Amino acid sequence: MRLSRFKIALSVLVFSLFLASSAFATTVQMQYAQGTGSGIGGGGVYPYAFYINGSSNYTYLMCDSYDNTIRPGETWTATVTPFLAGIANSLFGSSMTQDYKAAGLIFKSMLAGNISATNANWAIWGLFSSNARGQSQFTLTGGAATDATYLALADTAPNSAYNGLLLYTPVAGTQSWGGMPQEFIGYSAVPEPSSLMLMGTGLLGLAGAIRRKFAKV
Repeated sequence: MRLSRFKIALSVLVFSLFLASSAFATTVQMQYAQGTGSGIGGGGVYPYAFYINGSSNYTYLMCDSYDNTIRPGETWTATVTPFLAGIANSLFGSSMTQDYKAAGLIFKSMLAGNISATNANWAIWGLFSSNARGQSQFTLTGGAATDATYLALADTAPNSAYNGLLLYTPVAGTQSWGGMPQEFIGYSAVPEPSSLMLMGTGLLGLAGAIRRKFAKV
């Protein structure tokens, strides 16, 4: 009985630490399935649908790189990282940190239903591309105004505002046809690595307490 209970606690601890490690950067295989037309020209907007690691289910992501191109059926490798941690090795780099933060807030606001997908995607494209900013859609969709609002919000937003966001950054040279694939923003409502590590630490203490308790019996 004593050994069994200790093993249960230890198993829970190991599983929680496994989750924590998996929440950090990982590599996935992506296949572009289809996009959604904006209805106003200038290409598609969120949601872009992908098969990830051979799954038959769609994963829906937001494109942040207007100047790159992908084709249905194209495959490549991407590094998936918790949003803020991924900026340093992102497609546009740490010099664009403020823009990434604004993009993350825009994406979350869209998911909450506060702004449309068309508005959000043109706003995010405009953060990283002068070509996107030069398109009439950038202003017509409200993207320019959205950028101004969320760049200001990014100045004071706490790191917790980006919880759940993921950055899918393409690995150069892995695409199935020429050119660099686009980068994407996604969302997964899973515990952040710091929370998981705290939980693991707590469970470690609990496991030790259980072991000591039953050692005295």
